[in-house]
Amino acid sequence: MTLLTLPQLAATLPRHARLLGIDPGRKQVGLALSDVSRMVASPFQTVKRGKLGQMVTLIRAVAQEHEVAGLVVGVPLSLDGSFGPAAQASRDWTLALSEQTGLPACLWDERLSSSAVNRMLIQEADMSRGKRAEMVDRLAAAYILQAALDSLPGAEAPL
Repeated sequence: MTLLTLPQLAATLPRHARLLGIDPGRKQVGLALSDVSRMVASPFQTVKRGKLGQMVTLIRAVAQEHEVAGLVVGVPLSLDGSFGPAAQASRDWTLALSEQTGLPACLWDERLSSSAVNRMLIQEADMSRGKRAEMVDRLAAAYILQAALDSLPGAEAPL
């Protein structure tokens, strides 16, 4: 299976199928789900990053339970937009995950998503470092997925 662009991925999805947003960190992986109309991303869970086989089993279970038909995976591009070693590792991981789960996937630029989420949690929620650590990965996954959903053709502009 090859990685798709977001428009290609959207074109393959059945009606009312969800997307799963993934923020793959070194130690933890944040997950977020879209609603069935693919308008809103919601934080779902944070899991400890395990071996690929463990992640495949987890993603398959989430996909089956929540009717997920595609993956949007954050890729850490360099600040100048180039594809460095971390982005290549994320791409390779995503390709293997897609192949082994049978779910089509696309990559989405996640530059500064965790920083934006941390800033929001500090400024707006006045949250302690410990509480932020519990939430940042799944919120970053939702941030990534929401940005992708907002870019889809036909996405409504917020009121």
